[in-house]
Amino acid sequence: MKRPWSIRSRLVWGAALVLLVFLAGAGWAVQKAYVDSLREQRFARLQTTVYLLMAGAEIDARGALTMPATLAEPRLSLPGSGLYASIANPAHGQVWQSASTVGLEPPFLRQQAVGQWQFDTLVDAAGGFLAASYGVKWSVNQQETVLVFSVLEDKTAFDRELLAFERTLWSWLGGTALLLLLAQTFLLRWGLAPLRRMSQEIEHVENGRQARIEGHYPRELAGLALNLNLLIDQERARQSRYKNALDDLAHSLKTPLAVLRATLDHPAELPQMVSQQVARMDDIVIHQLGRAGAGGSTRFAPQLALAPILVRIRDTLAKVYLEKNLVFTLDCPAELSWRMDEGDAFEILGNVLDNAAKWARHTVSVRIWLSATHLSIRVTDDGPGFPDSSTALGRRVRLDEQVPGHGIGLSVVRDLVDSHQGELTISQAVGGGAQLDIVLPAV
Repeated sequence: MKRPWSIRSRLVWGAALVLLVFLAGAGWAVQKAYVDSLREQRFARLQTTVYLLMAGAEIDARGALTMPATLAEPRLSLPGSGLYASIANPAHGQVWQSASTVGLEPPFLRQQAVGQWQFDTLVDAAGGFLAASYGVKWSVNQQETVLVFSVLEDKTAFDRELLAFERTLWSWLGGTALLLLLAQTFLLRWGLAPLRRMSQEIEHVENGRQARIEGHYPRELAGLALNLNLLIDQERARQSRYKNALDDLAHSLKTPLAVLRATLDHPAELPQMVSQQVARMDDIVIHQLGRAGAGGSTRFAPQLALAPILVRIRDTLAKVYLEKNLVFTLDCPAELSWRMDEGDAFEILGNVLDNAAKWARHTVSVRIWLSATHLSIRVTDDGPGFPDSSTALGRRVRLDEQVPGHGIGLSVVRDLVDSHQGELTISQAVGGGAQLDIVLPAV
């Protein structure tokens, strides 16, 4: 599969193509404007020469054309000067030509229309010419005579001036294009430098040479760098949870295995004990797998409404602890939502409410509120409270070494809260019993 072009190559070649097309178009337009202007200027000079000829021309009584010996335009008197003139008097078959035409046969225009100018560019064996012609009706003694004034100018000077302009124009445009290409290449290299630096940092993270993206980037890339760091942190936190879950799983299974091993000496108790310990190990495995699969903090999770989750957990616990006839008080706005994985929400709220329900005598209260930058969760019960908060939240404390309700469940909650960069605290409630507070910062 052909490797796609890099962003830098696409920008450089694309900008170079646009620049060259623009400069070529601009050069062509300037050149055409200059050629038209120069041609108009030359034709205006020929028109002035015709007027000078008209000023010097005379028609005698017989209708014949007479011209002065000296003309106002000195080049018309110099043979081969490049400026040639002719006056035709068709009624008398008379054609006058300037002294500059001696030995030459210039291709004069023979415009017959009176009062109209004719301008053209002519080419013959002798070379190219700019030509102008004008017909005049001349009236002498009530006799009308038509005179056709024609002027030619050698096109060599015109072509030389045009060539010099084109050479200068395209030299400057070529130099400008080269400078602009170098400038835009430098600017693109400078503008894309943060992307190149970020790519290098990502490669260093992949190689283990650095832990996360540490550079300061422009506003357009700052969000990307932040999201990449969040993904890196989440992945490491997930790996840490997997490792901790496996450690805890191995640690928690030691007791059931030890019990089974000890029961081998009492064959009569073995079936019942195997059934109990297998069920217990199954619960432990399910619990630790759920803990390992927790999502953790992520800005890519959708907004999750927490009130329906609380209601579902309350209804489930009310059935589990039906004999205690507990009263659950829920204080959570219906519109309150938080960016969190649904599995994490059920794991956190389910564990803390289940722990409270186990210890509560009559009531369990839950309050969830939202501040500008934090989500706060407070769960209280009217039980005896926590005798030792450090023990209740400790890892590697086996379920059978704790009073039910203060075991791995709260340890799982602590790990989940840590994965959300939050804070978990336990204390005595004002009216007695236990109080558990969770504060989660916004992602």
